[in-house]
Amino acid sequence: MQKIDSASQKMHYYRYSNAKVSCWYKYLLFSYNIIFWLAGVVFLGVGLWAWSEKGVLSDLTKVTRMHGIDPVVLVLMVGVVMFTLGFAGCVGALRENICLLNFFCGTIVLIFFLELAVAVLAFLFQDWVRDRFREFFESNIKSYRDDIDLQNLIDSLQKANQCCGAYGPEDWDLNVYFNCSGASYSREKCGVPFSCCVPDPAQKVVNTQCGYDVRIQLKSKWDESIFTKGCIQALESWLPRNIYIVAGIFIAISLLQIFGIFLARTLISDIEAVKAGHHF
Repeated sequence: MQKIDSASQKMHYYRYSNAKVSCWYKYLLFSYNIIFWLAGVVFLGVGLWAWSEKGVLSDLTKVTRMHGIDPVVLVLMVGVVMFTLGFAGCVGALRENICLLNFFCGTIVLIFFLELAVAVLAFLFQDWVRDRFREFFESNIKSYRDDIDLQNLIDSLQKANQCCGAYGPEDWDLNVYFNCSGASYSREKCGVPFSCCVPDPAQKVVNTQCGYDVRIQLKSKWDESIFTKGCIQALESWLPRNIYIVAGIFIAISLLQIFGIFLARTLISDIEAVKAGHHF
């Protein structure tokens, strides 16, 4: 009789301890995903607000009028992905829904391998990546004045890297406002954006007209007032200097993704074991 009671007590203990383990994984996965979900809500909110400020929500045809990329679209895409993953992970963990957990886990695995593939291909095919980046940058130079967010993105890139154009200031001939051709009547003709100008420490207010008529001068004098190095060259020289920072960020993101995959797979295994009657 005592043996039976002892066996019963052991069974009760195992049930209790296993239930605690499943609960622990469940709420840890929920906490992990609630961050994704809230971040997704923030990104979506910011993106929709930016579109409403530009009037895109009232006239969706404005999206097709741009030849370059709208940075707000990237914000919205990131927001949608993070919101969807966070929602699937949270609901899947709380409701112990294997379908949602598999969707969350599979998507994270897909994103992880896509990131890995992009990193490897970028290293192996550097010339091809350079050409694609040049085409991307040049297409956005053409649309510089079409969208304020795109304009701010290019200005930030040029100021941060002290560069001008894809390969140099002459790339701004691609933009109808800065083109040096005789057909242009723009005041910015033969100039460059203010973000190409060498900053003057004595000036506390940004001079947005500092790039006017700069390219009318001799090329030998350009470097006195503007950056003459292209942004592709600047980024190529920046990467080797900051390779450890880039590698550290990539490893940190990868570890977070692997941790999420581990939590999801462990919880799925527990749920499947309970349903199959093999949990105890």
